[in-house]
Amino acid sequence: MPDPTPQTPQQPAVDVLIVGGGPTGLTLACDLARRGVRTHVIEAADQLLPGSRGKSLQSRTLEALDDLGVADALMAAGSPFPPMQTWRDGERQGEWQLIQPDPEAPVSRYPRPWLVPQWRTQDILRDRLLDLGGTLECGVRLTSLTQTDRHVTAEVTHSDGGRHLVSALYLVGADGSHSTVRESLGIAMKGEESGLRPAVVADVRVEGLDRDHWHIWPDPAGELLLCPLPGTNDFQLNAKITGEEFTATPETVRGLVAARTHLPSDAVTDVRWFSFYRPRTALAERFRQGRVFLAGDAAHLHPPGGGQGLNIGVQDAYNLGWKLGQVIDRHAPDALLDSYEAERRAAAADTLDLSTRLYRAGRKPQDADEQARHRGRVCHLLSVHYRDSQLSTDARERRAPTGFRAGDRVPDLPCVTTAGPCPSLFDLLRGPDFTLLAVNCAAPPEAAGLHTHQVTGGPLAQELGTGLFLVRPDHHIGLAADRPEHLGRYLAGVGLRGTGM
Repeated sequence: MPDPTPQTPQQPAVDVLIVGGGPTGLTLACDLARRGVRTHVIEAADQLLPGSRGKSLQSRTLEALDDLGVADALMAAGSPFPPMQTWRDGERQGEWQLIQPDPEAPVSRYPRPWLVPQWRTQDILRDRLLDLGGTLECGVRLTSLTQTDRHVTAEVTHSDGGRHLVSALYLVGADGSHSTVRESLGIAMKGEESGLRPAVVADVRVEGLDRDHWHIWPDPAGELLLCPLPGTNDFQLNAKITGEEFTATPETVRGLVAARTHLPSDAVTDVRWFSFYRPRTALAERFRQGRVFLAGDAAHLHPPGGGQGLNIGVQDAYNLGWKLGQVIDRHAPDALLDSYEAERRAAAADTLDLSTRLYRAGRKPQDADEQARHRGRVCHLLSVHYRDSQLSTDARERRAPTGFRAGDRVPDLPCVTTAGPCPSLFDLLRGPDFTLLAVNCAAPPEAAGLHTHQVTGGPLAQELGTGLFLVRPDHHIGLAADRPEHLGRYLAGVGLRGTGM
């Protein structure tokens, strides 16, 4: 019999304990592990989520995952969005596009969203985490937590009933909408139900449909959609539900297909996963309490409109990872961690509004071109900026009012450096460190943990203009300056020290 008595932990067992093995938690774990931060992930379920749920990876998310070394695997596992196919009375009514790339969007090597089932994204991130030396345990749930000014102690319970204590320097709750971490901290979610209709999502196998289209059956009483999932024989089913009484089972999923499409119920040969959910819009009152942080759905609840929920969680992790790394590994001041909430809470609030509007609008063949262009303009996340952050310092005496500013995502453009031409700036930025771009000016001495490139021409130099641009590990401009003396103070605030500054 397992011992139900928690044991005294080693002090500390890990640097960061992450609660929740979804895309947010695994992204954060990968980012920390590549920095040499001792990282452990626990997941309450006996296995990672088996469903396709968050299947849309937006451009900015793909950039972040590229930096973590998993983009090639994700591109191989996925596909572009297929064209929508409208059905009515068993007849095809024509094709249309759900989303059109925005020709005015910031340049990205990933100009369109990518379709990958969530379970596959998680598998790829898990494998990357293990390669990097991180660890993951399923069937382990958080029971309680306490913290001091030096560490966090978590009591965890295994599926066999055994319990033990884990001590960590920091703990991150990435454990979803019903977050145990958030409840343990007593952090309230502020928001409203918004009158959004509940829905069913399921992974099904269906006979009688081609896999070259995302099929939709519009109906005022409730549309139904079947999207082919790349790399599988499955379709993801989405159906909004009218009324409060509904129980999701394989039989009721088949019944929805029979009631809303021209297909009989037995055309659904397998219901492999299903979930019934009531969309909410809500935002945690705070994202940090002492040494504990919230990320992803634990911090903000999004309806699935526009495919933003998974993506905004990955961006939370990409923002928090480098800051924890600087504090733990390079002894940056603790105040650096306060910028996580300041930057990401504002970004989440904007995305909540967008997701709600897109969920209400639904996917409609009427005015399809206008809707597709709108989604292309607002969903890619490439324009998210931190201009108002304490970490964004623009010390240039002259700057164009419409040009790039501190806090912006640096443009991924070709450039010419003293080492030769580079077709993509993000190739120079790859990795966990800060990068200093000396554009058409002399480069100061390098600091430890800082890569320096002297940019002498190309589209990047034209866009940025002359000056020193310190790029954070998450590709946002932290400092824009004319003179090197501004660097020293900034670098000290993020745990770096320059020489001769």
